Amino acid sequence: MIIGVLHLEFRLHGNRSLKGKRKVSLSLKQKLRNKFNVSVAEVDALDVHEKLVLAVVTTANESARVESTLSKALAMVEAISPAELTRCNTEIFSDTE
Repeated sequence: MIIGVLHLEFRLHGNRSLKGKRKVSLSLKQKLRNKFNVSVAEVDALDVHEKLVLAVVTTANESARVESTLSKALAMVEAISPAELTRCNTEIFSDTE
């Protein structure tokens, strides 16, 4: 089993409320779930208005499939996100039994 995690960090310029942050977060999470059937959660900076950190997780039996899904998810986020993507990191975990 292969598990892939894509960490995404955004800067929300001019955002002054958690309500505005939640609007961006919910939109991105729903679009990623619908398009790629992945799990998405806000994982850090929960009380910071101008910073959004999401983790996108997928699993498959082939690492190429996991990498492909995460790279397509990243490309979509870069194309549609109203926020500035400041950092992204991909981690792949393998069950080597």
